[in-house]
Amino acid sequence: MSSVTRATEVRRRLAWRAARLHEARAETATARTLVLDVPGWPGHLAGQHVDVRLTADDGYTAQRSYSLAKPADGERIELTVETVADGEVSPYLTEVIEPGDQVEIRGPVGGWFVWRPDGKAPVLLVAGGAGIVPLMAMIRARRQAGSRVPFRLIYSLRDQDGRYYADELRKPEPGLDVTYLYTRSAPPGAARPAGRVTLADLAEGGWPADFAPDCYVCGPTGFVEAAADLLLALGHTPERIRTERFGPTGD
Repeated sequence: MSSVTRATEVRRRLAWRAARLHEARAETATARTLVLDVPGWPGHLAGQHVDVRLTADDGYTAQRSYSLAKPADGERIELTVETVADGEVSPYLTEVIEPGDQVEIRGPVGGWFVWRPDGKAPVLLVAGGAGIVPLMAMIRARRQAGSRVPFRLIYSLRDQDGRYYADELRKPEPGLDVTYLYTRSAPPGAARPAGRVTLADLAEGGWPADFAPDCYVCGPTGFVEAAADLLLALGHTPERIRTERFGPTGD
């Protein structure tokens, strides 16, 4: 790609586009998936994110970044948004916006924390809470491409009521193994009591380091740092561990 072509592509991705809400569905009591139509959308990779901007009647603007939850589908994209108390953007997206309403979208953004369907290495996905969103995009991209690369998902969350994509992940899928870990309250029959992710959890639910899997870890900063350290302790190499984190101010 020439420098001129690359610069043109960057400008396209960084341009704000009008996005119209097609439909919305609840994931949990506090999270909502938004299906948006974005004319001129250039496409994206699983793991990328977008900026969403809201503009008030008085001209005040607020914007936040959200991971894309699904592979590209023409000019249609999906985001899953968790309500953040006292947030400027997430409460509108989870409680107010209705089909036909518009917001502005910019992206896609990011090129490191992505999975491409031509990948050959086994994949380990480690999600903390809402960090499941870009990892779910990777699972869906694998399915869409008909890839046979084996995936393992370790999904840590407070309790079973916080599960995103519960029905979809409940369905058996060849080559995808899902392990749930609960930090506050484990449901009856859970494989282990509630608690933070441990070395044993990643050893049992993940891949051995000598399989050289591509590891993707996403969630709150503390979770990501702890999980990445555990993966290193298990012998996974730093170049195979890709992380994406979000802080308490992201809404």
